[in-house]
Amino acid sequence: MVRNLIKGVGVLEQNFLVATEWLLLAFAASILSIRLGISVALMEIAVGVIGGNVLQIEITSWVNFLAGFGAVVLTFLAGAEIDPESMKANLKESVSIGLLSFLLPFLGGMAFAYYVFGWDSNASKIAGIALSTTSVAVVYAVMVESGLSSTRLGQAILAACFITDLGTVLALGILFTGFSMKVVWFTVILIAVVLFITPVAAKIFEWYGGRVSEPEIKFIFLTLLALAYLAVTSGSEAVLPAYIIGMAMAGFFMRHKETLHKMRAIIFATFTPFYFIKAGALVSFNALYTMAGAILCFLIVKIVAKFIGVLPTTKYFSYGRRAGIYTTLLMSTGLTFGTISALYGLANNYIDKSQYSALVAAVILSAVIPTFIAQKWFFPVPGVEESSSLSLVTENCSLERSAGNECKD
Repeated sequence: MVRNLIKGVGVLEQNFLVATEWLLLAFAASILSIRLGISVALMEIAVGVIGGNVLQIEITSWVNFLAGFGAVVLTFLAGAEIDPESMKANLKESVSIGLLSFLLPFLGGMAFAYYVFGWDSNASKIAGIALSTTSVAVVYAVMVESGLSSTRLGQAILAACFITDLGTVLALGILFTGFSMKVVWFTVILIAVVLFITPVAAKIFEWYGGRVSEPEIKFIFLTLLALAYLAVTSGSEAVLPAYIIGMAMAGFFMRHKETLHKMRAIIFATFTPFYFIKAGALVSFNALYTMAGAILCFLIVKIVAKFIGVLPTTKYFSYGRRAGIYTTLLMSTGLTFGTISALYGLANNYIDKSQYSALVAAVILSAVIPTFIAQKWFFPVPGVEESSSLSLVTENCSLERSAGNECKD
């Protein structure tokens, strides 16, 4: 809007103007988040919707890169925060929750698009894949902000997110992209990096750690960027190797918490605002109006399918009522892989623009609505950060009792 009043500005001036608009929105989101007590990730998406539809902010190539890199490092941090011992202890429930969190929305979304909306088979598959996702970025941001990332409940949810999104990536690869020699080579390189990244990082941290120039953080960023390039070149997604490398280095970063906190500060202050604001900017008021019925249907299908799959599983593993609903709502979120899947379908003519708009709007709304409900009414630790050494059952039961509910040990 302001940009239209300025005539004849050069490229450099234009870039500074665009950056000013985006950082102004990020700053406003932070203030509103603090004032209203709402997660900053949700506020950034909300101001992004206003920025994209009212202020008509520009999404430039460098904005896309900053947003993409923010998603990559945020995903890496989510993996790096998972305690290996907690991962082993929660493996059965994380795999069960993550698998059902993918499978039922995938089948439900695909069937709904095909039989109710009459989409063809390829479009229906894209719909199922887009609706099956869980947003690691949103869940991790909420976990960090609320202090749950270090609890066993938080660890179990983050691990389940990885299983869900791994299913999404595999489904997209098997049903559409196939497997080429590039995928094989990328897999071999990724395995090699997983095996050698920790000892190499240990040497670099030992030799060069603690300097003002932070070479150890630059080394991590370099590794993530190189793997992101190889992933995209092979037809995969940039965020997938980031999560795997983060999990591979989780034990290492248990001994280097200070570096992890520095990286978190860099990412949350600089990169993730672009990622979340861009997500909001992709929501069109016009699409919300003209495609409201389809968007609402897809959103309901996704959330209902997640509840059918995840909530009974949390009960089976003795989660308390609040913790079970909270887990289910967070597993109902979607963003990165959902929009990526929809964009892939549009780029390859499997879906048209109206179908794309409906899917993207449903996916982005799923990042906002379930998260808001979870944080507002089902937050399991009201003002208390539980120790990760507690058993998951004991932790959840104590939370239930503190909320005045009954819980069976």
